[in-house]
Amino acid sequence: MGIWSQLAEYLYIKKRDPNEERTQWMKYMHGMNRISLMMFLFGLIVMFFKAFIIPLLRK
Repeated sequence: MGIWSQLAEYLYIKKRDPNEERTQWMKYMHGMNRISLMMFLFGLIVMFFKAFIIPLLRK
């Protein structure tokens, strides 16, 4: 499984493999990865707005 397909699963773009074993600890790990990925994307969006959008509005 490649990194892009794993990211697609975290972002609910792709369905996960139904044959893959799902343990309780695996669910926790994927949940934490999903939360950290969402926080990272939110931070990128905030940085984009601060760097590009807000200076355009101040003119």
